[in-house]
Parts: sequence; C-alpha cells; structure tokens
Amino acid sequence: MANTKSAIKRIRRISRQTAVNRTRKSRFKNAIKKINLLLESKKKKEALAFLPKLNSELMKIAKTGIVKKENASRNISRITRKINAL
Repeated sequence: MANTKSAIKRIRRISRQTAVNRTRKSRFKNAIKKINLLLESKKKKEALAFLPKLNSELMKIAKTGIVKKENASRNISRITRKINAL
C-alpha cells in the first residue's frame, strides 16, 4: 500500500482515470459492434450514414491514447472496404 501523501493522491487519480478510459473504450467497442450489425444485415445506406460518426469516435479515442492511431485507422479502413463491397 502507498505510504506517502503523493502516492496516495496518485492512486486516487489513477482510479478516476481508469473509469474514464473504461467508458471511452466501451464507446469504441459499441460503435464497432453497431457498424458490424449494420454490415451483417446488409444495410448499406445506414452504414454509410453512421461511418462519419464512427470515424470521429475512433479518432477521438486514438487521440487520447486508449487505442493506437494505427488501430483506429485500420478499423476504419476495413469497415469502409466492407461497406463498399456491399
């Protein structure tokens, strides 16, 4: 257990930040799941409408460092290719 004042403060800050990161990662995963459901049900129009929102969501999360920028770009690229293939 932490035994200095600064270490105790740091533990508090880490726990708050962990909660924030968990919610952001959850939004990231939910956005990916939603677009995949649209793709499975072959709803190209809805998928195209949701794509800019997904792109924005993924880049926000990449900017904060929860997932790497390459990871977000790769996901967007793969999803765009799937939409174009419909």
